[in-house]
Amino acid sequence: MAQGRNIHDSQRMSEKNIQVTNKKVQEIKDQVILAKAYLKIAPPSSNLRLRDLEQLTREMELAVGEATQDSDLSTSALQKMRHMEASLSKVYRAFPDCSALGAKLHTMLRQAEEQVRSQRHQATYLVHLAARTAPKGLHCLSMRLTAEYFALRPEERKLPNENKIYHPDLYHYAVFSDNVLACAAVVNSTISTAKEQEKLVFHVLTKSLNLPAISMWFLINPPAKATVHILSIDNFEWSSKYNTYQENNSSYPRFTSELNYLHFYLPDIFPALNKIVLLDHDVVVQQDLSELWNINMKGNVIGAVGTCQEGKIPFYRIDMFINLSDPLIGKRFDANACTWAFGMNLFDLQQWRRHNLTAVYQNYVQMGLWNIGSLPLGWLTFYNKTELLDRQWHVLGLGYSSDVDRNEIEQASVIHYDGLRKPWLDIAMGRYKSYWTKFLNFDNIFLQQCNLQA
Repeated sequence: MAQGRNIHDSQRMSEKNIQVTNKKVQEIKDQVILAKAYLKIAPPSSNLRLRDLEQLTREMELAVGEATQDSDLSTSALQKMRHMEASLSKVYRAFPDCSALGAKLHTMLRQAEEQVRSQRHQATYLVHLAARTAPKGLHCLSMRLTAEYFALRPEERKLPNENKIYHPDLYHYAVFSDNVLACAAVVNSTISTAKEQEKLVFHVLTKSLNLPAISMWFLINPPAKATVHILSIDNFEWSSKYNTYQENNSSYPRFTSELNYLHFYLPDIFPALNKIVLLDHDVVVQQDLSELWNINMKGNVIGAVGTCQEGKIPFYRIDMFINLSDPLIGKRFDANACTWAFGMNLFDLQQWRRHNLTAVYQNYVQMGLWNIGSLPLGWLTFYNKTELLDRQWHVLGLGYSSDVDRNEIEQASVIHYDGLRKPWLDIAMGRYKSYWTKFLNFDNIFLQQCNLQA
C-alpha cells in the first residue's frame, strides 16, 4: 500500500510538472503580443526607445521559435525575457492615460473587424466565382469531344439500344446536366453498383450546345449493358405552352440554371413513363437502387429524404426560404411541415398527372415566387404529396460541410455534393473527393490531353 501511495504521489507530481512546463514559453509569447501592441499605438513623436523595443521583439520571436515547453528555451532566451520585462515596464509608465490608450485600442479593434468583414466578403465572392466558372480542363474536354462528334458521319452518332429508351418496365433515371464529367460519374457509379445493368436507362437532358460533347463521351465510353439517351432541352415541342424559364439576375447558380427548373416538367418530358428517378449531376451512387422502385408511395407523387431533423446536415425549415406572413402563402402551408431534398427522388408520374402539379407549379411562378429557388418551389408544389424516405438513401452536405458523418457516407445509397464546392472544381472538399473520382478513368486520352487529374 505504501508503495502504491508513492507511485500515485509521483504521478501527481509528474502531472503538475507537465502543466507548468510551458509557462515561460507562454509568458514570452504574451510579451511579444504586448510589445507589438505598444509599437502599434505609440505616436511617432513619442520619446520611447521604440527601436530597442522593436529589435528586442524580433529577437524574442526568434528565441521562442517553435518551442512548446520551457526545456526547449535557451539560457539567452530567458535572459532576453527579463530584458523585455524591463522594457515593457518603461513603456507602460509612458502611458499614464488609460482612457486614451483604451480609445486607441478600440479604434484598432474596429479596423481589424472591418478588415475581417472585407476578407470574408472577398472570400465568399471568389468561391461563388469559382463555382460559376468552368475550369479550363472541362472546357478543353468539351471542345475536343465536340470536334470528334462532328467528325463522325450521322449514322455513327447514334447511341445503342434505342428500342429501350421508353420501355415502361425498365429503371429510368433522369439527369439534368451540362457537364460531361459529372454525367460520367453519375452513370458509372449507378452502373457499377447495379445488380441488373441491362435494366438501366439514363436520360441525360442538356442544352443543345453541350449535346455533342456528352453524346461523344458515351459513344467512346459505352455504359456496359445499360442504355444512355441524350436529349436537348431546346427541342421540346411542348415547352411553348408553358413559361418554363425566366431570366434571373441572381449571382447564385441555383437561381439561374434553366436545367434546375425543368424538374417540374417531367410528365411532359416523358409522357410514356409512369415512374422515374431524378439524379442530380453532383451525386454518386454507392449501392444498388433497384429496391427504390419497390417503395410504397402511398399515393404520393415524390419520394425524398427529409431535411427537418435538427442537428443533422442539412436542416431546413419552410420559413427559412418562404415568407409565410404573406396571407396567400401562409394560410396554405404549415411552417412546421417537414422539408426534404432534391437530388435523389422517385417520382410517380401517373399521380403527378392526376393532380396536375405542373399547373400548380406554374401558378406559384406567376405569383412571383420564382426567385425563392427550385427547392422551396418544390416544397410548395409537392406539399402533402411527399413520401419521406430513410436518410440512408440520400446523404447530403458534401459540397459545403466538413462535418458530414463518415459512417453515414459509407452506408449511404447516394451521396450528394450539394453546395458550391463541387467535386470537379479546385475548391472541392478534399476529404470527400475520392468518393467521386474513383468512378472516372483518368487514364482516358481525352482527360490526359486536357490535364484533368484525380
